[in-house]
Order: sequence, then C-alpha cells, then structure tokens
Amino acid sequence: MSKIDDLLKQYCPQGVIIKELWEVTTWDKRFNGVDKSKQLKVVSYKHVSSALLKSLKKEKGTVKLLSTGKFDGWTTEIEAGSNLNFGEVVTIPSGGSANIKYYNGKFVDSGNILAKALDKTISLKFIYYYLLSKNEIVESFFRGSGVKHPNMSELLKLQIPIPPLAIQDEIVSILDTFTTLEAELEAELEAELEARKKQYIFYRNALFSFEEQEVEWKPLEELGEFTRGKRFVKTDIQSEGAPCIHYGEMYTHYKIWAKEAKSFLDPSLASKLRTAMYGDVVIVAAGETIEDIGKGVAWLGDNEVVIHDACFAFSHKMHPNYVSHFTQTDIFHSQIKRYISSGKISSINAAGLSKAKIPVPSMEEQIRIAAILDKFHALLNDNSIGLQAEIKTRRKQYEYYRNQLLTFNSVSNE
Repeated sequence: MSKIDDLLKQYCPQGVIIKELWEVTTWDKRFNGVDKSKQLKVVSYKHVSSALLKSLKKEKGTVKLLSTGKFDGWTTEIEAGSNLNFGEVVTIPSGGSANIKYYNGKFVDSGNILAKALDKTISLKFIYYYLLSKNEIVESFFRGSGVKHPNMSELLKLQIPIPPLAIQDEIVSILDTFTTLEAELEAELEAELEARKKQYIFYRNALFSFEEQEVEWKPLEELGEFTRGKRFVKTDIQSEGAPCIHYGEMYTHYKIWAKEAKSFLDPSLASKLRTAMYGDVVIVAAGETIEDIGKGVAWLGDNEVVIHDACFAFSHKMHPNYVSHFTQTDIFHSQIKRYISSGKISSINAAGLSKAKIPVPSMEEQIRIAAILDKFHALLNDNSIGLQAEIKTRRKQYEYYRNQLLTFNSVSNE
C-alpha cells in the first residue's frame, strides 16, 4: 500500500473528504425527490419485468441480463419491448437483500435500483467496492415484514470517503487485480471441492455395496420403528424453548448428524408434538422433487427434539451415523423411489421407507464405515477444516485487504 500512502500524502495530506452517497451518484428516476432538501440528481432507466427477463435467451452473448439475485445471464437476442441500457452501473435490488453488483456495457435489468457516477471526478467502481465493504450496513437499510425493500432516504445518506480520482483509480486497480487472483484461486478450490465430493460419493456407495453373501440385507421395518412427527408451522418457531426440526431445515441446514437444533418451539406447544430421541435418525419425507425425499440426519443431542409432520424418526439399534450416511446413498434412493408419490409436493409414507433394505454388518464394521465417512464429509463441509476452511480463509483475507485499502484518515467536509 506504499503507493497509496504516497498518493494520499501528495493529494490529501489533511485527510480524505467524506461525502454522502447522494452527493456522488445519480440514481434511478423512481427515487427522484427522496430527499428534496438535497436536490438529488437522478438518471432515468427503464426496467424489464422478471417474466420477460426469464423469457430472454440465456446464452453467452453481448448483452448482460442483470437480475436482483445471484444469477446473471447473457443473451445474443433482445426481444421487442425489452429495454436495452448502456454504460457503467452499480445495482442494488429493489427488493430482497443487499446483493450489490457492478457492470459496464450493454444490459437489460430486472427490478434493480441503478446508480451511475455523478461526474468524471468519481469512479463508480470505487463506490462499488466501498459499498461491498459496507455490505452489512447496506443490508440494514432493507426493511419489511415480507420481502424487504431498501429505505433509500437512509441509504443515500451513507457516508463515503472520496479521495482524489487518482487515488480512487489506484485502489480500484489493486482491488481488480486482487479480485481476479482471488476468484481464480477460489475457482481452483471449488473445482477441487467438487472433485472431492464426487470421490466421497463414490467411496460412500462402495462402502455400502456389500454382496448378500458378505452380510445380510434387512428391510428397515425389521430393524426399527418409524414415528411420524406432528404439524407445526414456521410462525411457531422461536429463538429459544424446546428444540425442533422443521422439514425445510433438513435440506438447508442439517447434514449427517446433529447435537443441537437450529430452531425452537414454545414448550407448551412442544409437549403436544412428537419427538426424536438420542440415536434416532430423522428422515425427511416431503419435498419439491423426488430426489429431495429420504435424507436422514442422526440426532445425537442430549435432549429430545420435536420433529415436523413431514419427517419420520427412525428408532433402531444400529450405529446412527451409519444409517444416516446410508440414507444419502444412491442405493437407498433407488429403493424408495418407487414408493414416492409425486405432485405439487412429493412425499413418502412409513410403509414405503420401511421396505428399503440396508446391509447390516457387525457393529464394529458399522462404526468403522461411519468414522471414515464422517471424516470425509467433514473435510468437504466443515467450515473450520479442509477445503471449505481454505475457501473461507481466502474470502476473509480478501475482505480484510479490501477494507484496509478503503479505510482513510478523513475530514467531514471540503
């Protein structure tokens, strides 16, 4: 950062000037007059609807399809009625969360709030990097009980240090280079992670591929009992109380085993519902697709956990993690697939799950297999070790370096 320090001493020895966001950017016309006392300048953009955006041909082309979510597409064709825009923009979703983006070129947009630099003394990409460094603050401006929307009156008052353009450009150049290197390294790590996941799946299936003469394969109904949970809804969930597992969390939160619950219920409600005990495997029995059905999580918590009515608790005398890993194999899913009913929501009942057969080696062998797969799974999914930890560390290093570059000794006004 020595070059930055030299430039700061040369151009602003007394510190960097602080300005509010509205003073350095022009915004979408829908926010004209957000704060009339400040003569907010705006730029007019036309938006394409989400439906039209989805209908556009998403293939590599010259026009960017800017969505409000994480996915951006490309198109070589623009349909009549879509609004083609040109130039350099920073986008913030008009609803959802603070998914800040930067783009320069031809684009059509869907539901973003668009900003441009006020004049040639402002680097819009510098503004973009600064907003990224303050993502949590920007996120705090998104409010609402359902879909959140940004409070632009507050957002446009966000204070930003504005060094001279030469310093802005130098910082952008450094961060562009660092971002490219970080992205390349992360892509390599992600590719390695994907390769390891395939390897894990291969070995997991191999470890359960016992020949019938090696071990006995038994249907689950001979090895334990299935207990279906009782219904509760998301609005019943609270931050403390009796631990519970909602079926949706089986896809988004839980992996192979769990000692603690993500969610809780009022104890008076929980007492009327059904629970899983230590060692039970909680199996999800409903989902949007057939592939979603049947995932199991071994409950290893000290206390019972309430389960949703779209889940079953499988009580048994095998090693819990051995059973849990098995429920995530192709071998298991190929057996239960025939019993899944399809519709708006796919589902399976206890009778269908109970027909699936599982190899039953000695308890010693079950423990050995579970230990191998537990370690392999942790290396792939645990944020504190393995490749996930390396990816997380790289992201933190990048964020730290970016924030250091964007931190100045500042003055309040010119």
